[in-house]
Amino acid sequence: MSQETTLISIVGPTAIGKTALSIAIANHLNCPILSADSRQFYKEMTIGTAVPVAEEIQAAEHYFIQHRSIHQPYSVGAYERDALALIEQLRPEHRYLILVGGSGLYTKAVISGLDEFPEVPQSIRSALNTVFETDGIQTLQEELKTVDPDYYAIVDVHNHQRVIRGLEIYRATGRPFSSFRTNSTKKRPFNILSIGLKASREEIYQRIDLRVDQMINQGLLEEVKALFEYRDLNALQTVGYRELFAYLDHQIDFETAVALIKTNTRRFSKRQMTWFQKDATTLWFDYHTKPEDVIKAIRRS
Repeated sequence: MSQETTLISIVGPTAIGKTALSIAIANHLNCPILSADSRQFYKEMTIGTAVPVAEEIQAAEHYFIQHRSIHQPYSVGAYERDALALIEQLRPEHRYLILVGGSGLYTKAVISGLDEFPEVPQSIRSALNTVFETDGIQTLQEELKTVDPDYYAIVDVHNHQRVIRGLEIYRATGRPFSSFRTNSTKKRPFNILSIGLKASREEIYQRIDLRVDQMINQGLLEEVKALFEYRDLNALQTVGYRELFAYLDHQIDFETAVALIKTNTRRFSKRQMTWFQKDATTLWFDYHTKPEDVIKAIRRS
């Protein structure tokens, strides 16, 4: 039976409705859900990461939701290892498993494996970190946009560690980071079916604005205040937290911070779609599509 297990990967931009669809499918097919949302791994981050609420968690068996602390570094390679081990454990009992999340690299790690990158001398990494500390992230962003526009188009350019990662590979090899992304697929011992949710750009932006307003009303600022002293940790270099850290640091006012969260989340959603649309095998559905119609398509596949 294990060889017949199908991993249903549900992808799409933020705020599109992936969580609700995954729970509806999980309930119908009686299968567990594995999160591939790298922001939802951390137990200290709840409101700003749109972690499923208690009722949603109880409605279906979930894994990789708030299972780590922000003080415990967790790489995509470690996630790939842990997710594959869990899938191997779950396969004998389940015809279907669900992988859901908007973090494209983490989804790719489970479905097809990670690309191999060369080692980078510490001196290069240190030099780039010095540039960040002295000149700020904009200098690094401009360099990355020049030397590797393909990676610049999909990476979170406000996450300095991701930007530095792209530049250190280029400086060490003379080749763009994106050139090492071979898109070669590692064979997995389970079937894979990718389901994508889509909407017009205007609808996505409206849903993002609504979600941000809801987060603010739910107490996002208080959550960020409690994390302020840890603001330099990698886990907190993400939209919704960075902007409010800047507000608490008296760099911008509150209204500007909220507007920036909306703007940066919109930019993030564009990068998500750029990433996910590269997979020609994904079955795309309008986000209004009824779950039962998606389930029919799953059964036909």
